[in-house]
Amino acid sequence: MKLRARLAGALIALAALVVTGLITAPPASSAQLTEVTGFGTNPTNLRMHLYVPDGVPDRPALLVAVHYCTGSGPAFYSGTEFARLADQHKFIVIYPSATRSGSCFDVSSPQALRHDGGSDPVGIVSMVRYVQQRYNTDPARTFVTGASSGAMMTNVLLGAYPDVFAAGAAFSGVPFGCFATTDGSSWNSACANGQISKTPQEWGDLVRAAYPGYSGPRPRMQIWHGTEDATLRYPNFQEQIKQWTNVHGLGQTPSLTDQPRSGWTRTRYGGTGTTAPVEAISLQGVGHSLPQSGMAAMVIDFFGLADDDPGPNPTITPEPPGDCQVTYTMNTWNTGFTAEVKVTNTSQSPLSSWTLGFTLPAGQTITSVWNATITPDSGQVTARNVSYNGSIAPGGSASFGFQGTHNGDTGEPAAFTLNGTACST
Repeated sequence: MKLRARLAGALIALAALVVTGLITAPPASSAQLTEVTGFGTNPTNLRMHLYVPDGVPDRPALLVAVHYCTGSGPAFYSGTEFARLADQHKFIVIYPSATRSGSCFDVSSPQALRHDGGSDPVGIVSMVRYVQQRYNTDPARTFVTGASSGAMMTNVLLGAYPDVFAAGAAFSGVPFGCFATTDGSSWNSACANGQISKTPQEWGDLVRAAYPGYSGPRPRMQIWHGTEDATLRYPNFQEQIKQWTNVHGLGQTPSLTDQPRSGWTRTRYGGTGTTAPVEAISLQGVGHSLPQSGMAAMVIDFFGLADDDPGPNPTITPEPPGDCQVTYTMNTWNTGFTAEVKVTNTSQSPLSSWTLGFTLPAGQTITSVWNATITPDSGQVTARNVSYNGSIAPGGSASFGFQGTHNGDTGEPAAFTLNGTACST
């Protein structure tokens, strides 16, 4: 419950992302998300959902997309852009679901951090092997991505199963082994707070020890992190870079540094192209609200799954607004205010959960909230549905509100994103 409380409060505008847009509508095709049972060894009773696009070729690529705490495979499917990209690029997607209290994945136990040691990683690898056999996917093009708890699991799977995964992309995660505990707890406060720092060699040794004797190629890694992440704090970004560059035998000096978008700093190690061994994207002023719109496309580029290689500096074309509308009504007095927010689903697809991102003007601080949870209490914030108002039918709406204080600036947020996609106002 402790882990659930900590990660639910900040998780992934990622929320569905959560994650983070509308919750992007499921692709307009005959393909559907399907639950699979009996897929193999599954010591922790994970659930498995599978998305197979129409017209996949022989030997398609396979992606595992791992949700945040309090999430589920179906929520990550509906709240991220990977299924739409699977339709476009014809790869298959597995969406695992954690089943323990809090719906977090085990990234801390000794079993999880050892090759074929047990726990959640074994169940996820069973899903992969099931799909590889049933759909004849290309073993050399098996990938994993995830947000928060799913990002931590991405690190774990790349570390313990380098024979299974070719590359991974972690949104707001921590290094392999950082969350390790021996007392049965699933929460590691020192790691979450960015207080664990090791040398590149020490981090690399943790990965190598997970699969003693393995001498094959190591998976490539893409790392995303916001500087204002208050749940899995920003120092974990550099610690992951240290770990995965060491695993690949690379130094800490980037081969390329650029800014693909305002506020983003991207570094590549061991190469300057889209598929460098290690790529890291630092997001200035961003909290625990990843991935956001367009980021999944950069993951697909990094994995080499795009139809056309965009070169070393792919651009992001945000999805146009119009699938959601926000009405924001303020009532202000001397140093206080209330805000009522109405979110309308103007798309043709129902939403099963929602996450609304917006930035409060400087000096405004939230003191209480109703019909939602909001984190943090100032600056760039993320509002998430509560248990009774997550579903929004096409044309329907959900409302929430909050009270706060201000220091004279009673302006309203300039823009809103629903599950990472821009809304009209």
